[in-house]
Amino acid sequence: MKTNTMKTKKGFTLLELLIVIGILAILSTTVVLVINPAQLLKKARDSQRISDLNTMKTAIAYYITESSSPSIGVTTKTYSDGDGSVACTLGGSLADADDNQGEFTASTAGWIPIAFDIMAGGSPVASLPQDPALEVSTGNHYYVYGVASEADYTFKFFANMESTYYGGGGDGDVETTDGGTIDTLYEVGTDTTLTLATATDCFADTGI
Repeated sequence: MKTNTMKTKKGFTLLELLIVIGILAILSTTVVLVINPAQLLKKARDSQRISDLNTMKTAIAYYITESSSPSIGVTTKTYSDGDGSVACTLGGSLADADDNQGEFTASTAGWIPIAFDIMAGGSPVASLPQDPALEVSTGNHYYVYGVASEADYTFKFFANMESTYYGGGGDGDVETTDGGTIDTLYEVGTDTTLTLATATDCFADTGI
């Protein structure tokens, strides 16, 4: 005669569940600390800054080559806003450049005072770039364009890096290795050694 034996299913005890939940919490915290999503976003924005300013450097070089009488801006002003007004001047300070960098047209109305849109071969850029942190940061991330000499077409762009990778002595630090004169800003242009004394004034609210 066969007898049926009932097998009882054993579930997790409350203590076992608490231990698993605790382990998962530790693992998730460790992953967040290692990956550091905030730094990844900052690094991505820094990469965009480097790309934007190098693109504009190339666009201006093309404009100078293609124009019969190029005008890249005056030597006494630094532009960083989007409505065509001056955001910071030599010997002056920044006036809400982060709020004004709003009209991103490729014409003289933009923060780079060059009429790209009337070039015979067409504008090399569809619009002027804006700093990728303009909408998510407060007061210290925007692009600045400075002209040292319109006669020999020397200019320089400035940007403030966010991440510890591209700034602050990180592995990809571009602020101290760009050949510029300010170790706390990214500088790119026809001559990064150009001295524009007020570049730091443009970023005065950062403590630079």
